[in-house]
Amino acid sequence: MTILVRPALQGDAVCAGQILDQFIQDTIWMPKLHKLAETIEYCETMIRRNWVSVVTVGQEVQGFLAKNNGYVHALFVSEKMRGLGLGHRLLRGAQMEEYALDLWTYQANTAAQRFYLREGFCETERSDGAGNDEKLPDIRFQWKRRQI
Repeated sequence: MTILVRPALQGDAVCAGQILDQFIQDTIWMPKLHKLAETIEYCETMIRRNWVSVVTVGQEVQGFLAKNNGYVHALFVSEKMRGLGLGHRLLRGAQMEEYALDLWTYQANTAAQRFYLREGFCETERSDGAGNDEKLPDIRFQWKRRQI
């Protein structure tokens, strides 16, 4: 099966929105603030801004990464494809494009924390969540390319 990372097309917004919405619905600690249509619209906006790369398996979008000027807004992989290296491929592409990356993840998302630490990120800050829509405590992670 062919795995490909490519820039997102406008038609990928539905798949990206469904992947994000499924994560929210399946995660018990995550507040359910938005309807699926709003989540798809959010993905459409990021794609229109050229922030999004998708990973496809065969012809099907199975994950996406949204990044702007080194800030990672979102990185999600479909549940059925987690643990197969798709997130790593998306992140590696972003790391090849940038000197440094910056992102926040929720303190409750221990799987994401392990992933980012494994990918060379360092924790730099924690917050009580007052600055995010979900009001969940979060952690800032940063990555910088090594100087050779």
